Amino acid sequence: MVEYSRFKIAYFSMEIGIDQDIPTYSGGLGVLAGDTLRSAADLGLPMIGITLLYRKGYFKQKIVEGNQQEEYIGWDIENRLIELPNKVKVKIEGRDVFIRCWMYTIRGAHNYKVPIIFLDTDLEENAEWDRTLTDHLYGGDRYYRLCQEAILGIGGTRMLHDIGWIPDKYHMNEGHSALLALELCRMYKDLPAVRRKCVFTTHTPVPAGHDQFEMDMARKVLNKELLDHACEDIWYNGALNMTYIGLRFSKFINGVAKRHGEISQHMFPNFHIESITNGIHAGYWTSRHFKDLYEEYIPGWYSDPASLRYVLSIPKTRVWEAHMHAKKELMALVNERYDAGMDENIFTIGFARRAATYKRAELIFSDMDRLKRIGARGIQIIFGGKAHPNDGAGKEIIKRISEHMKDLGGTVKACYIENYDLEVAKKLIPGVDLWLNTPQRPKEASGTSGMKAAVNGVPQLSILDGWWIEGHIEGTTGWSIGPHPHEHIDCDNCVDSEDLYKKLEYNILPLFYENHEGWVDVMRHAIAINGSFFNTHRMLQQYVMNAYFK
Repeated sequence: MVEYSRFKIAYFSMEIGIDQDIPTYSGGLGVLAGDTLRSAADLGLPMIGITLLYRKGYFKQKIVEGNQQEEYIGWDIENRLIELPNKVKVKIEGRDVFIRCWMYTIRGAHNYKVPIIFLDTDLEENAEWDRTLTDHLYGGDRYYRLCQEAILGIGGTRMLHDIGWIPDKYHMNEGHSALLALELCRMYKDLPAVRRKCVFTTHTPVPAGHDQFEMDMARKVLNKELLDHACEDIWYNGALNMTYIGLRFSKFINGVAKRHGEISQHMFPNFHIESITNGIHAGYWTSRHFKDLYEEYIPGWYSDPASLRYVLSIPKTRVWEAHMHAKKELMALVNERYDAGMDENIFTIGFARRAATYKRAELIFSDMDRLKRIGARGIQIIFGGKAHPNDGAGKEIIKRISEHMKDLGGTVKACYIENYDLEVAKKLIPGVDLWLNTPQRPKEASGTSGMKAAVNGVPQLSILDGWWIEGHIEGTTGWSIGPHPHEHIDCDNCVDSEDLYKKLEYNILPLFYENHEGWVDVMRHAIAINGSFFNTHRMLQQYVMNAYFK
């Protein structure tokens, strides 16, 4: 049993991605949470994670004739998690909803343990509908979501206290868990004390990412005592806005990249918002071929990813050899599973993001004739990503990509990998030659897929938004698409697609096919400059200095 009294930081997240067989995540937010907790274990940081159990997970994706189909399947909870004896209850619509918890333990590089607590309402003492509240991640309607957020924020806080551990800091990873602040107000009745305990990270400038619930619904669902004990007004424009609760009750608030911090400060001018740029767990996301290479030339890199800057001393031939091993594995996967007919010697582009309109997965298809002409020199494209089950526009994106791939007529070979998850990502990202990222500015708060590419020597071609503004050195760590965001140029799809095609045709493909030494230099600089910095070890050290123990 873990000794809970030593933990000082409670990390609340609606989703946490820690293992392929524990489907309690949907995308970037959950994967970031998992990487954060892995780094906490490596660094010996006294942290504990809190999330919901999701007995039916997110969903398994199948694509049939371009149409996404969802399959919900259970998972082996009893053999993956340890049930703890603790139980707490939360009032929902005036009735008691009982919550139990399960535990998963992450072991760090030096055997330090960081536990994750999973909250579960599937108990016999609960009403039938209440038992389903921890079935689906982002499932159901807004009412279902508010009930889940009450279980996470209020129930999670009560569970930690019931276990016997009272954290010094409560870190809200996005607004889903913000009701914990109201629970702390009920407990302490001291707003300054609550603020000293709370850290809030906002992750998106996209309105849909900021949960808000009508006042009537909030008053119906939540316990009157909880609302009455709030230390200040919690309503914003007649609604319970989870982002504003996080902002109002936290002493430290941050965006997830420097640019996102600026945008968030503009969105919420009454609050002081700092920035800590996201990262990835370098050891988890590095392919086994690069791991072996780093172990040989940079001993200790796993515990100290900053030492990846020394990759510039590794012979170029060895870097390319490690990349080609990863690429051959990816080619074998797509050719065997999808009969893609792809060639390891052909320049390969990867794009795998959640299928959402603002991520513009179709930008590369803006001018099919031009893409075919450029691609005649040798281009392959591999896509991946799920659309939310209720996002019709996202599903249409997947369908149109499938149609575009057919229209290429084999001039550019393309493939869409189904059910993009942790294990698929660990094959896809290291195995491509270039990572493509095309979001609408300024909607990419940070993004981490390109960081995963960087530790594997895969440079990025991306819109200058999110973390790429900080990591981009033109022609050295990768390439940009379109103008710098501070230039204030009206930047539509046509402008960005034109620049994308120009960079591919005149900069990237000639370098790849005609200047092998120069291409491997870009690979090495992507690792040395970006891989060494954009990781969760560095990120957590900044949280420690600025938010947790300042």
